[in-house]
Amino acid sequence: MQIRGCILLFKKGEIKFTNKYMVKIELKLEVKIMRKIKLDKSIFNDFYWLNEPEKYYFENELVIKTEPQTDFWQRTHYGFRNDNAPALLTDLEADFSFAAKFKFEPQTKYDQCGIMLRLDSENWIKISTEYENEEISRLGAVVTNLGYSDWATEDISSEINSVWYRVSKRGNDFLIENSFDGTNWSQMRITHLHQDFEEIKVGVYACSPKNSSFKAKIVEMNIDENHWEAK
Repeated sequence: MQIRGCILLFKKGEIKFTNKYMVKIELKLEVKIMRKIKLDKSIFNDFYWLNEPEKYYFENELVIKTEPQTDFWQRTHYGFRNDNAPALLTDLEADFSFAAKFKFEPQTKYDQCGIMLRLDSENWIKISTEYENEEISRLGAVVTNLGYSDWATEDISSEINSVWYRVSKRGNDFLIENSFDGTNWSQMRITHLHQDFEEIKVGVYACSPKNSSFKAKIVEMNIDENHWEAK
């Protein structure tokens, strides 16, 4: 904005003008947006299913009943390629932070639910807690690049049945975090997707790789400005 023939003087919140100089004023507007996603049928205005589950419903939260032998995994160690788990996704382009709160009562080894980021079947990230046994579960992230998955974990108590996950995107790099209260966040991993992209699919998933089933509850989801500060 340009104002000619005056000086702007700011005093006690007032603007005064004097006829002497030309002054150019540049205004910078920083917009911060957090979008809390409503968990009802209106979600399908922006989100869509990959591998739609047979049983799911809304009760001020999204409840997914997993189906046996569903999973996301590619090749590494086990040799198999599984890409049949349900995921509720939306498409995003700019950098962002995506967070979701989950409640779960797993029944069998590897039962899991969490966040999914996806380019295609051979390039994706999933963040979750995978049930191991009555004692421990595996809090971690699987990163799949060019058709090969790797899994980084830490052990937590299987008594924990509610977790927040958050992922922040900066270009092709991702900061993965978790929280048990939605306020205090702990870094789990910094990782990278090798495949170039302009748009990425982001959302939630749930699955039971073995012959079991459980209810995964997505209690809250939001898309926010990028919380990952550049160093």
